[in-house]
Amino acid sequence: MNTRRAPQPPGFTLIEVILAVALLGLVVSAIYSTWSAILRGSKVGLEAAATAQRTRIAMRVLEDALTSARMFAANGSYYGFVAENGSDASFSFVARLPKSFPRGGRFGDLDVRRVTFSVESGREGDQQLVLRQSPLLLEVDRDEQEYPLVLARHVRDLRFEFWDLRLNDWTEDWKQTNQLPKLVKITLQLGQSGSYTTGAREEITRIVSLPSSGVPAMWQVPGQPGAPPPGINPPPGQPMLPPPGQPPGLRP
Repeated sequence: MNTRRAPQPPGFTLIEVILAVALLGLVVSAIYSTWSAILRGSKVGLEAAATAQRTRIAMRVLEDALTSARMFAANGSYYGFVAENGSDASFSFVARLPKSFPRGGRFGDLDVRRVTFSVESGREGDQQLVLRQSPLLLEVDRDEQEYPLVLARHVRDLRFEFWDLRLNDWTEDWKQTNQLPKLVKITLQLGQSGSYTTGAREEITRIVSLPSSGVPAMWQVPGQPGAPPPGINPPPGQPMLPPPGQPPGLRP
């Protein structure tokens, strides 16, 4: 008795299996490459945006402080305008700061303060721009010294230049610490460095015009040669002397 077997489905050869697996691997690899490229692009964009925002905030704080700078020649030892460039750049001066200035609430009504911007090594080994403040005639307290306000991280360069009226040019060395410059050029560059970073960088250069100038000693203390009688309005930009009977004092 003859029995007919049902037809068997055609089998796959070893070569066909290998080709199918290879094609599947190529498809998966293409999908992963596309997904990885999207993630890298998103990371670079986020880092660039964050770096740009930090740079703008740091520059805004520097500008606000400089436009509030004060200098009184009769008390020059308290109002020194000091700047130093290099890997450990620092910038220190006295300003009458607005209430909205960062950390202004810690000092109450003591709005005349010395501000010091400096580049220091952070906990992660990167360079960061920090801000310390102290009321005039007072030392920096322990909290402000140990926990300064970090304005920006991953600082690659911070440079100050000053317009010298005698040279009619920019200079990086400001030796007239008892005077205020007319213009200050600030260059700040941020960006991570290393083999595992994307290297996103942001650099901003701003020129700040100081609206105030140093107050001469003769305008602070009545009776100095060249000073006007008390109560007479001084030239624009200079403080008024106290009226008769009021003891002279600092008018920061």
